[in-house]
Amino acid sequence: MIRTALIALALLTAAAPASARGLTPADLVSLDRVGDVHASPDGQWIVWDQRTTDLKGNKAAHALWLKATSGAGEARLLTGGEGGTTPRWSADGRYIVFLKGGQVWRSSVATGVSNQVTSLPLGVDAFRLAGGRIVLAMAVYPDAESPASTKARQDGIAKAGTGRVYDKMFVRHWDTWADGTRNHLFSMPIGADGHAVGEPVPLTPGLDGDVPSKPFCDDADFTLSPDGRTVYFSVRIAGKSEPWSTNFDIYAVPVDGSAAPKNLTAANLAWDAMPAVSPDGKTLAYSAMRRPGFEADTFVVHLLDLATGQTRALTSKWDRSVDALKWSADGKSLLAPAGDDGKTPLYRIDAATGAATVAVAASHVSEYEPFADGSILYVHDSMAHAGEVALQPAGGGGRTLVKLNAQKLADYTPSDAERFSFKGWNGDLVKGWILKPAGYESGKKYPVAFLIHGGPQGSWNDSWSYRWNPQVFAGRGYAVVMVDPHGSTGYGQAFTDAVSNHWGDRPLEDLRKGWAAALKTAPFLDADRACALGASYGGYMVNWIAGVWNAPWKCLVTHDGVFDDRMMGYATEELWFSEWEHGGIGKTPWADPAAYERFNPVKHVANWSKPQLIIHSEKDLRIPVEQGLAAFDALQRMGVESRLLTFPDENHWVLKPANSLQWHDAVLGWLDTHLK
Repeated sequence: MIRTALIALALLTAAAPASARGLTPADLVSLDRVGDVHASPDGQWIVWDQRTTDLKGNKAAHALWLKATSGAGEARLLTGGEGGTTPRWSADGRYIVFLKGGQVWRSSVATGVSNQVTSLPLGVDAFRLAGGRIVLAMAVYPDAESPASTKARQDGIAKAGTGRVYDKMFVRHWDTWADGTRNHLFSMPIGADGHAVGEPVPLTPGLDGDVPSKPFCDDADFTLSPDGRTVYFSVRIAGKSEPWSTNFDIYAVPVDGSAAPKNLTAANLAWDAMPAVSPDGKTLAYSAMRRPGFEADTFVVHLLDLATGQTRALTSKWDRSVDALKWSADGKSLLAPAGDDGKTPLYRIDAATGAATVAVAASHVSEYEPFADGSILYVHDSMAHAGEVALQPAGGGGRTLVKLNAQKLADYTPSDAERFSFKGWNGDLVKGWILKPAGYESGKKYPVAFLIHGGPQGSWNDSWSYRWNPQVFAGRGYAVVMVDPHGSTGYGQAFTDAVSNHWGDRPLEDLRKGWAAALKTAPFLDADRACALGASYGGYMVNWIAGVWNAPWKCLVTHDGVFDDRMMGYATEELWFSEWEHGGIGKTPWADPAAYERFNPVKHVANWSKPQLIIHSEKDLRIPVEQGLAAFDALQRMGVESRLLTFPDENHWVLKPANSLQWHDAVLGWLDTHLK
């Protein structure tokens, strides 16, 4: 109660400087981004992928940069503007190995001279280095294992008709139609000249699964033992059940392909992921879920003794889910970021007891790397700032190594994100955020953007985003309210579980009570000028609100939202999600139609009356575009003020810079029209 009162007082009295300006969409799109940061083996240098915006080309550009961890000297462009992504250090620290144009390259740290490592007929999606070998991921036909035979078949298909024939499900995923290939692992020796030698050796021949897993395909799904002899990878065997299965397992295979892959976690029928081998090579750490078919279960850290095969759950008593795993250099602990109460700090997990303590107390740690002396290199961000690279010594403290965009944002002052809480469904404590508008003046009332997050197993974390960034709404002059209703992550698994089979009642109760609590907490919110906006599940909720709770809102914005829940159960690609959210695996629309109709927005369309902007992208296969088209048609047919924005070249997210500007122009213009 005291804290709530203090927050309310702070919201009433704190004001931004008169000269401050908020974040604009142009700012957001133009910002340089730092990512894929790695330290040299001796800890003296860091390399990173710096993403810049090519607005004219409506795309991103990438370059690799180097800087001393001491902070001395200026950052140095490594590849002379030739581009490159996925930088990794060679074992001796003399070269940066990276991807460019679908092949692996390396660049000398001393001279900057680059040379090509692989010259393969197929593009390389991911790689890892293993002493004198390189492990590669490429998309091949499982029955035509070599890259050359796959390329030959693809060339032949290109000369035939454009029709596709399928005899099992998962014909499309995220934004791509299946072409019959699978991501498989290969290894190749590296010669004295740094070039890969001979033909790629298949490590996963005939495997009916993707390593790395689609659609994002990076090296997080596979790793190597410290001696470089064994590859460990996570994969889901497809078969006929792939669309409703979350049964990923960890496999081991010799790096030279001399034996078939061995399943190490076959006993668990749920998700096993994030393999990480201890520095002494004796223990495999990985994360595992307990419930098959549920993608938002707790990821519990497990330790597997590679000699005995014995496994123990290390963090089963810790009600938080880890996002990644890395061993400390001494092998006594593991480092893992985990969502907790709106933040994502980096935790240190004792390998003996499982006790978790905060190692880096940043708002949101997205990348990290432990050093031998106990220091930690990490990338962090918050609602106030984009990603920065910092180094925390073993004794604590820390200093920033890479901070981009200082000149671009020299006159930008972020709006503070204030926490508030209230009692929601079942009397549980529910939390949210309130942001003042840029240029806030005490005593004035401001229009409100009420943002609803997706998932529903997601959260409004204290982190930076290039989509749905609350600072952009604040910068336009809107106060922002964001509630984490039941189903949100970072508050314990029971809180997350509460949304399944309850999409339209428990979270709605939290949102209603959260709106009332926000109005009491922050009197500068204008209850008569507010718009509800959401994407994905948030878009579903806006469609649901349009029919069952539209009174408070002057307008609505639905991005890639579910309109007809029953049809969604038939048309989405990852069926495990839809089935679990309606009662569990096997709860199909025909097996339990009532579950799909219970909270179906289409049932309440007759009550839709508020102006609504519908946004839906044509490459969105998670929530197909017909959902947005149907909602727009209903609004138009009833004569409700409405507008439709579609992107033919975007998926569930709007990623291209010019498209992002167009998205922001449409959304903020819609708010301006109806709230200002």
